[in-house]
Amino acid sequence: MRIAVILGLCAAMIVPAAGHASAERIGSKQEFVELVQGKRLTRPLVDLQVAPNGAISGTGAAWDVTGNWTWQDGFFCRDLEWGGDPLGYNCQLVTRDGNRVIFTSDRGQGRSAGFTLR
Repeated sequence: MRIAVILGLCAAMIVPAAGHASAERIGSKQEFVELVQGKRLTRPLVDLQVAPNGAISGTGAAWDVTGNWTWQDGFFCRDLEWGGDPLGYNCQLVTRDGNRVIFTSDRGQGRSAGFTLR
């Protein structure tokens, strides 16, 4: 059952990268921190906080999400666990479109997940 929920959550979080042509790139750690500090990143079944000190916390489909992040060469690099299972390390392109933040995996070459800032 948990595998089905994980697959469903992952599918719900992924959207084609090409769908964000008007998004503005976040190019520095300072710009990223100013954008997310004190806010929650939300989407259906997901509620996360990304702290300036490098911590990631929240929930995804009722399971805890924990991890760490750094900013490297213009990319948000994170290492996550979801419900105790490792999701792995990935460096992601970050863009902003209004009050949405879009993370595109594999340094902007992979799939994207958009979150609303609250």
